[in-house]
Amino acid sequence: MTNPRPPFEEAPALKRFSMHVRHGFFGRRGGVSTGVYKSLNCGPGSGDEPEKVFENRRRVCHALGAEHDKLASPRQIHSATAVIAETAYAPNERPECDALVTKRPGLLLGVLAADCAPIVICDPHNGVISAIHAGWKGAVGGVIGAAVEAMEQIGGDPSKMVAGIGPCLTQSSFEVGPDLVDAVLNATPWAETLFEPGSGDRQFFDLKRYCSGRLARAGVACIDALADDTLTQQDAYFSHRHSVKSGERDCGRNMTAIMLLG
Repeated sequence: MTNPRPPFEEAPALKRFSMHVRHGFFGRRGGVSTGVYKSLNCGPGSGDEPEKVFENRRRVCHALGAEHDKLASPRQIHSATAVIAETAYAPNERPECDALVTKRPGLLLGVLAADCAPIVICDPHNGVISAIHAGWKGAVGGVIGAAVEAMEQIGGDPSKMVAGIGPCLTQSSFEVGPDLVDAVLNATPWAETLFEPGSGDRQFFDLKRYCSGRLARAGVACIDALADDTLTQQDAYFSHRHSVKSGERDCGRNMTAIMLLG
């Protein structure tokens, strides 16, 4: 079998440490799925054919130099829970959480998103990494801080950490209602400047800057955020919001992955 490598984006802050860590923000290109899942759908919880999802995930692993049996990927539940990973997980043994942390070289941490913010963090000096799925609920609930704390538990130092925030909804694509605004401001009053007026009682929320703010407040030294917008870049990324607006029954999931090198 050939081993095609799907394209992926990298955060400049982490790319500088490519001798220590590999990472990639993958979109919808370079896979085998069809229909609404075309083509690199990596979501086992979607309605896609399982064997196609498996092949897509295998291609992501191959692109970063890992074997598929070295992939640790959680069952995401929009929580603030971070888990320290020691090994890869069987499909029915994936922990329910939204951040994974490890110091095991060769273990590929992978999270999925389709509008939420995927985040990778590494402390290249102490050999600790994390992959985070930060939807607004998880971000407000504290998943970013939980991931940084878990990294510290196994030897990470926030002052030496670098983080990359991947493709997600940009502010102009993320119109929200009063309930979300209230939840954000009740938890983090400093985020008031991250809203812009929309129509009626709606506002536009800057999820990327919010995640950057949470990372900075957790002590992370260097933070990058890619400019890509999942809603408007349909050829490049899966978007749940776009699929709902289009009346589609489901959508694929973009994978983000990171691995320490031995």
